Amino acid sequence: MQNIDWENLDFSYMKTPLRFVNNYKDGKWDKGALTEDDKVTITECAGVLQYSQSVFEGLKAYRTKDNRVVTFRADLNAERMVNSAIRLEMPPYPAEKFLEAVDMTVKANEDYVPPYGSGATLYIRPYMFGSNAVIGVKPANEYQFRVFVTPVGPYFKGGAIPITLRVCDYDRAAPHGTGNIKAGLNYAMSLQAIVEAHRLGFDENLYLDAAERKYVEETGGANFIFVKKDGTIVTPRSDSILPSITRRSICFVAEHYLGLKVEQRRVLFDEVSEFAECGVCGTAAVISPVGAIFDHGKLIKFPSGMDKPGEITEKLYETLTKIQYGEIEAPEGWLREIK
Repeated sequence: MQNIDWENLDFSYMKTPLRFVNNYKDGKWDKGALTEDDKVTITECAGVLQYSQSVFEGLKAYRTKDNRVVTFRADLNAERMVNSAIRLEMPPYPAEKFLEAVDMTVKANEDYVPPYGSGATLYIRPYMFGSNAVIGVKPANEYQFRVFVTPVGPYFKGGAIPITLRVCDYDRAAPHGTGNIKAGLNYAMSLQAIVEAHRLGFDENLYLDAAERKYVEETGGANFIFVKKDGTIVTPRSDSILPSITRRSICFVAEHYLGLKVEQRRVLFDEVSEFAECGVCGTAAVISPVGAIFDHGKLIKFPSGMDKPGEITEKLYETLTKIQYGEIEAPEGWLREIK
């Protein structure tokens, strides 16, 4: 194992020795291989540079209590990447090849999987982009699929300390647009908004629906989890938000491990002040508690407070992470061991 200060890692890129590369040309994927070369060489007219034809995924590898290395629900990442590629007229990368590429890349960089109990994980980034010259507005016909890994610490500084959000005046995704796929272009549009939020002292943005601006959608990179005063879990349902694997896992954990009622429905922003707890969830952060939301001069404070996560949010986080680290038995198929 590498000599790294695992407990003080932040969420940033650290180059690891090997990554996986696979090319698509003449209607088929080649075999793909690991390489030490971390540089991507493409034409100046590549489809990804001219028309943002790119999709990506994010998942993690964990070192369990009994020293196994596992990934969490990687099959759902493979499935989601297929759906993202179809939406952008890209050749779907086969799900089984996706899983094999992830396994191979993690195994090749196993020394960078943080030790159990360190609070760090190995972040895995599969991505695909149009690589040949495209000057007219049309899909590329050559693509590159790559996977790299990097050890990371918590996404938000301070770990489980509640964060603050502001209601954003920008729209994240239009109805019938690309908000429900993991395309790079969705995240590009959020960059100005997140820089502005940070400048004003907020951790993230809360986006409302673009059509009516009255329903909660998501943040720039995470889904919402709300908790009613009676302990019921509520998550926003919308065709223009990303189908988060973490959110789906949390809902399952809430219902089947903690015995809580779960509602997946449209959530009016006007009802947010009535919830007892709030959190944002995703691969990077798992669950980050939200202490307050700033809405154009009005401050919504959750009863759970700004000092620590709410009771239910904390139970959800602890249960899900114990499943990921092998401390609690996982549902069948959730953990994929790297051998």
